[in-house]
Amino acid sequence: MGARTNAPSRRAVQTILAASTVIAAMAGTFTGTAHAREAVPYTVSYPAEAPHAAEGPQAALDAAAAGAREQVRRVALSGLPAELRTSAWNALRSTRGDTAITEWLAAGGGYDLAKQRLRDTRTRNRMFCERVVRTHPAGFAPQTRAAAERALKGTDAERAAFVKTGYAQAQQGDRAAREAAAGEQQAVRERDREFVRSLAERDPGEQVRVSAQWALRPGATDDDIREFYGFGWVTGATLDLEGHRLRTAESEALRHRSLTLLLKAAVEAEEALRGASDAAAARAEAERAWQAVAAHARTADTAWLAERDHAARQAETWRGIQELAQDAAEEMWKHLTGPAAENRQSWLKEEQDAAVAAAFWQDILRKAQDGENRVKG
Repeated sequence: MGARTNAPSRRAVQTILAASTVIAAMAGTFTGTAHAREAVPYTVSYPAEAPHAAEGPQAALDAAAAGAREQVRRVALSGLPAELRTSAWNALRSTRGDTAITEWLAAGGGYDLAKQRLRDTRTRNRMFCERVVRTHPAGFAPQTRAAAERALKGTDAERAAFVKTGYAQAQQGDRAAREAAAGEQQAVRERDREFVRSLAERDPGEQVRVSAQWALRPGATDDDIREFYGFGWVTGATLDLEGHRLRTAESEALRHRSLTLLLKAAVEAEEALRGASDAAAARAEAERAWQAVAAHARTADTAWLAERDHAARQAETWRGIQELAQDAAEEMWKHLTGPAAENRQSWLKEEQDAAVAAAFWQDILRKAQDGENRVKG
């Protein structure tokens, strides 16, 4: 019995820490499948453009600066780790204005330095403890929750000890207590097990699928299913949300870095037209430069629309779970009501943020097309 109860706890630590390590280094975009859903009202921070006359290159530079500041503000107000949020706030409060924002997003700047701190073992241990407190309800895993709270208030060494052995030991204690009260528990119903099976196959969150698959592994018992409903489901969902936020923040930082370089090249190429001895060659170079800006903006817009659809799917999934939990009479489902509502709101916010980011890149695309039209003469 001891070997069986230890294994899930050790693997849970390894899985969560491994996911956290991958998350901290993530870059790239999600290529989700669009799906139909009711429109969510968006509040876009960028000024909507009426049909407009062609603008000069400064309009594109101004829009890029506004977009970069909006992205840093989004990081500062997000649910990202404190290291990133604090660093973003420092850039926003700098008296150096847009220069500080550009440097924060640049390679080796404030964003990269803050991201490096996420890889620090002490930071990872703290984040693990925080996640356990958020995802392990006292009503289901009181010893685990209490041990995580003590570790958070303790020293770096105490948090390291909790990650290494304390989490597994506390989980063992909680499981033993549940087994002692087994006479009061009903067997897990087949429909609840089948629901876990459906999540293992089709949930939009990778970490939720992994957690569900672990609960259904060969040799798993009813208590493994109870632990999935008790904290495994919410832990997987938390990792999925953290991963989404870090991945999109990383991708957008890289996009703004590229935009800065591409716009600089396009503006310089357009200015070079004025005194060019070979006007045709200079014009062709300027056209190519603005086309590169347009292609970059188009790719970014497509990526953000995919992220918006992914977030919308997650929000809709958690709306359904919230309704199921509210209507359920079983104790196993009841404590999911709050986390489901919170997850739904979090993903609705991610959906709205993705729409705002897509609107920014659509604006940059229009300005790049204006630039190409200008230099064509």
